[in-house]
Amino acid sequence: MRSINGTGLIVAGLVATLAALLFPIWSYEDRSGTGLDRLNAETVSTDFGPLSALDREFITKVRLAGLWELPAGQQAEERGTTKAVQTAGEHLVEGHTFLDARVREVATQLGLELPNQPSSQQRGWLDELNDARGATYDERFANILRVAHGKVFSVVAEVRATTRNSLVRALADDANTTVLDHITVLEGTGLVDFDDLARDAASAGPDPVTRSPAPPGPTDSPSPATPVSPSPTFPLPPPASRPKPTKKTEPPPKPNEKGEKDDKDEKGKGGKAEKGDKG
Repeated sequence: MRSINGTGLIVAGLVATLAALLFPIWSYEDRSGTGLDRLNAETVSTDFGPLSALDREFITKVRLAGLWELPAGQQAEERGTTKAVQTAGEHLVEGHTFLDARVREVATQLGLELPNQPSSQQRGWLDELNDARGATYDERFANILRVAHGKVFSVVAEVRATTRNSLVRALADDANTTVLDHITVLEGTGLVDFDDLARDAASAGPDPVTRSPAPPGPTDSPSPATPVSPSPTFPLPPPASRPKPTKKTEPPPKPNEKGEKDDKDEKGKGGKAEKGDKG
C-alpha cells in the first residue's frame, strides 16, 4: 500500500510539473485573442498595403470630426464675440473642408463606407453650443473643441506610427497638421481651461506605473546654461575612420648622385659635339 501511494505521488508530481511547463506556452503563444492575433484577424489586404481595424477606425473618426466641427466653426464665425474665437472658427471650417475631401477620397479608394451623421456625443456638444450666447458661448466653444481635438490627436499619432497602409499614412500626416493648427488657435483664444484638460485626461487614462511623489523643486534659481567643452584631462576618443594616406613622393636625389648624373650628361653632349666636328 505504501509503495502504491509513493508511486501515485510521483506520478502526480510529474503531471503537475508537465502542466506548469505547458501552461505558459498555451497562455502566451497558442491562445487566440492576443494583440498579434487580433491584428492579423482584423487586417485586410489592399493595393496600398494592409488595412488594420485601427486604420479603419481612424478614417471613420476623421469623417465624424468634420461632420460636427465644420458646422461648429461656421457658428463660431457668426456667434463668437472676440476676434480670436472667430479666427478659430475660420480655421475649423478651412481645415475640415480640406480633411473631409481627403477622407472621402481615401475611403473611395479603399472601398470603405463613411457615416453621414455625427455621433450622439458630438450632437450633444453641438446642442451645448446652440444653447449658449455671448461670453458663455466663447468659453464653451474653446473648451469643448479643445477637448475633442486633444483626444483625436493621440489617435492620429498612434495611426501615423503604426499603419502599414500608404493612403492612411498620408491622411494621418494631413490630419496631424490640421489638428495641431486647430489646437493652437483654440488655445490662442485664452479661454482654454488647462486644469480641466489635465483632470479629464487623468480620469480617462490608465493608472500611473508608480505612485512615487514628485521631487522637490530647486531651492535656488538654476544658473544659465553654458556650452560644454572637452576636459583637458580626458581627451576626445580617436576618430572612427582614419584619414586616407597621402601618396608617397620620391625623395630628391642626393647631391653626389645628381653631380654624377650631370657629368654623364655633359660627357654625352660633348661626345656628340666631337662627332659633329669630325663630320
